[in-house]
Amino acid sequence: MRKQILVRVVMLTALLFWLEVTTTSLAQTTGAQTPTAQLSSDLKQKLAELNKALAGRENEPAEKVFKNIQLLKGMPASRLLRVMENGYGKSLGVDCTHCHIADAWEKDDKPAKQITREMVAMTQAINGTHLKAIKNLKSATPVVNCTTCHRGQVKPATSLP
Repeated sequence: MRKQILVRVVMLTALLFWLEVTTTSLAQTTGAQTPTAQLSSDLKQKLAELNKALAGRENEPAEKVFKNIQLLKGMPASRLLRVMENGYGKSLGVDCTHCHIADAWEKDDKPAKQITREMVAMTQAINGTHLKAIKNLKSATPVVNCTTCHRGQVKPATSLP
């Protein structure tokens, strides 16, 4: 059992190192990000149009309302938008255009979109498998999410300040 835990710790450490290298490279190529609270008027308008198009379909599965949904299938469409804004956006201190092209939301042109998908899969694996295998945690249902590492920054925290 100790060997399994040690292997998991080593795997997670290696993953965090990889994430630091990957996100540092990504941050250097994408430049500074705009906090979600300071959305441009153009982006606000595009989001308003998106929400208007969503009217009456808020409770339908996201993959039936939006194009190119690969993760979070089955989630109500309105909830998906809140997860993107309040979850991913605030956790990384970015707006929609960090991963998406406004008015072409389904496109996969930005590397950050695929990185996000892989990060979501990583947190699902950590929450669904790895944390459940650690005995004696104080929480019966421990979870990690984007904020656990990112703390409002694109580059995840990998060391103490």
